[in-house]
Amino acid sequence: MKLAIPRETVPGETRVAATPESVKKFKGLGLEVTVEAGAGAYARIADADYAAAGATIAPDARAALADADIVLKVRGPNAAESALLKKGAVVAAMLAPHTEKAAIATLAGQGATAFAMEFLPRISRAQAMDVLSSQSNLAGYKAVIDAAATFGRAMPMMMTAAGTIAPARVLVMGVGVAGLQAIATAKRLGAIVSATDVRPATKEQVESLGGTFVAVMDEEFKNAQTAGGYAKEMSAEYQAKQAALIAETIKKQDIIITTALIPGRKAPVLVSEEMIKTMKPGSVIVDLAAEAGGNTPLTKAGEVVEVHGVTIMGYSNLPGRLAVDASSLYARNLFNFVSLLVDKKTGALAIDWNDEIVKGALVAKDGELVHPAVKS
Repeated sequence: MKLAIPRETVPGETRVAATPESVKKFKGLGLEVTVEAGAGAYARIADADYAAAGATIAPDARAALADADIVLKVRGPNAAESALLKKGAVVAAMLAPHTEKAAIATLAGQGATAFAMEFLPRISRAQAMDVLSSQSNLAGYKAVIDAAATFGRAMPMMMTAAGTIAPARVLVMGVGVAGLQAIATAKRLGAIVSATDVRPATKEQVESLGGTFVAVMDEEFKNAQTAGGYAKEMSAEYQAKQAALIAETIKKQDIIITTALIPGRKAPVLVSEEMIKTMKPGSVIVDLAAEAGGNTPLTKAGEVVEVHGVTIMGYSNLPGRLAVDASSLYARNLFNFVSLLVDKKTGALAIDWNDEIVKGALVAKDGELVHPAVKS
């Protein structure tokens, strides 16, 4: 059974869906692996390294995808790639199902069995396959590193014979996987770190990393989370109090990292233009939601801009700025997922369509769109 790794075609995508390490593991499952020439170039993986691991190197996408039973990618196939797939081919990638419905419909039209890795259920058995967590970890780290490189001052407090340099102040808005890693990284660099989130349970996580939690700590906030861990909608009165607190906090910050995303919807605005105007000249904002519209109204996706003396970084693919590590983690996620689909004795596809992980990630099968999020 053939597994194919084509080159990524989305501009600026530096990651690759397999590494020599994962190729060896796929070979161990009894799969024949074909890698398109140059697929790992941006991740510093030479074709010779893939070949040494047991892969066949194909000269182009047509040769790589010919008769492939399984196709692994970082981003979803484009129309030209989809046209090269054989009927029934399994495709696993970050398909951006909320925004790339037409591309998924094209996959369905080709008869592909398509899995959106973003839709993996958040259960313990799927943690080793969770591409969002692995990539968000790197994004949170890189956001702080990029901010520190752009910020015109040192991050930690420094005591010298000439005097003392005050530490930088960093505010992280949104305490998910990326936010937690941003907090940890900023603390390691010696900054004074604070963070805010609408979920009360994150307060303990922030404090465990040495950060200060910023919120109006009244009774409404303490009960602002459902039994399932989701945030409740807050009253207008509470929202006004929280907004005032955040506005005052932002004035004192040197660096802000925003991480708020809502699947299938435009990112919420967390930092208004009026708030940005109150920040000190030379301050930096890194907006991890730039591709989804941005957590500030001044963010430009894929660009770094300076407005009102504040640098706003809107990189579209922060994990891709760490292509070697991002590819390594992503490849391990995909191997763990494919292992679920393949009979380890025969090396043939043996998909359990009733498996919770399979059902959660499946978006197209037998020529039909099957996931509610892509049907509408």
